[in-house]
Amino acid sequence: MPEVTYLEALRDGLAEEMARDERVFVLGEDVGAYGGAFKVTEGFQRRFGAERVIDTPIAETAIVGTAAGAAHMGFRPVCEMQFIDFISCAYSILTNYVATARYRAGLPTPMVVRGPAGGYVRGGPFHSQNPEAAFLHTPGLKIVAPATARDAKGLIKAAIRDDDPVLYFEHKYLYRRIKEELPEGEEILTPIGQAEVKRQGSDVTLICHGKMASVALKAAEQLAAENVAAEVVDLRTIRPLDTATILGSVTKTNRCVVVEEGWPFAGVGAQIVDVIQREAFDALDAPVLRVSNADVPMPYNKHLEKAAKPDAGKVVEAAKRVLYL
Repeated sequence: MPEVTYLEALRDGLAEEMARDERVFVLGEDVGAYGGAFKVTEGFQRRFGAERVIDTPIAETAIVGTAAGAAHMGFRPVCEMQFIDFISCAYSILTNYVATARYRAGLPTPMVVRGPAGGYVRGGPFHSQNPEAAFLHTPGLKIVAPATARDAKGLIKAAIRDDDPVLYFEHKYLYRRIKEELPEGEEILTPIGQAEVKRQGSDVTLICHGKMASVALKAAEQLAAENVAAEVVDLRTIRPLDTATILGSVTKTNRCVVVEEGWPFAGVGAQIVDVIQREAFDALDAPVLRVSNADVPMPYNKHLEKAAKPDAGKVVEAAKRVLYL
């Protein structure tokens, strides 16, 4: 089986859906002639034509609005935000219009908004954000964040086929740093709304998504060296949340640490903790702890960025606290 990177898997999944369904098209800044800022759509305009791979002005609201109109007319657009930080420019149209169109007027809105998220690349405050939580509060939007090459492919395909608008957060640090063998010719679809247990354990649950899956797995390895069996749950989908898998794991281990690359105040982790405290309180032998970004704009300086970001050491420390070690 050929080994492909996270970025290549994402590219392959998008290309497969465009080849499978002529209603799928891509639009965004520099996605055509340039092939995208990170080259996700490299070669797409030559293969699919300029009418299906559309270079747009630097206008995120216009990109999302154009996609919404096309979705209403039966197309399945995929919008690229050159950096996901700038999805905030389209916040109003996504939350006030796109998320509510089907409920308000019965308008089909099958569209995907995707883009590179996350830090660890010294991008500073404008190119390092994880804005998942800003949209978690909005009914009508689905939110996914793949952690592996397989899920990068499987989730983009599932997102394009979904009849609801999907926000697809891909981690730029993972693009070329992780590789995975994927069988050629096999249909890979990752179900939206289904978490995955990446590692079985009995002592403590580590819940994560996106790049934090690799951080949590590294922490689990370090804990294993101290005879602590950590179970790692990769959410894959943030909304809808797979509460059954979360609660099943926490009920088994009785202890939990939530790991997120996002700001702590009202973050994704806060929602997960709320679910656990309400639905599995009697199973807990310790408070649920969270490991997240520091509550500051992300610095450019590599040492300050490192201090502000979650890492395996911080996860191990939190796990030991809930284990009273």
